[in-house]
Amino acid sequence: MFYTGPITVSHAETLEWQFRSEHPKVVDVELYSHSRRGHVWPGNNKVYVLNDYSTKTIRISCRSGEKVCYGAWVRNRQRSYWGVGYNNRNSCRSCCYTCNGGQTKIIVLNP
Repeated sequence: MFYTGPITVSHAETLEWQFRSEHPKVVDVELYSHSRRGHVWPGNNKVYVLNDYSTKTIRISCRSGEKVCYGAWVRNRQRSYWGVGYNNRNSCRSCCYTCNGGQTKIIVLNP
């Protein structure tokens, strides 16, 4: 028997994130897939580090159409956060982007 229904193929894309922290303390960032449960960038208990006032670019490989959200927090102060915060614990209004080969606007993290 052959299945003749539609076949869904997910293609790899990139999404380029741009962050600038204006907080005087070190800020940690993780990116969370809302399409693939538990998928995190950079993963393996690591974080992206914003430790000066320059704009940092983070390029990830993701699935086309995948929804990815950022979580950022002041190091050692997980209650001071942006986006979905530490460990994807919160909700947000405008912290998610679709993986489509594009780039985000510059996301400025203010104190």
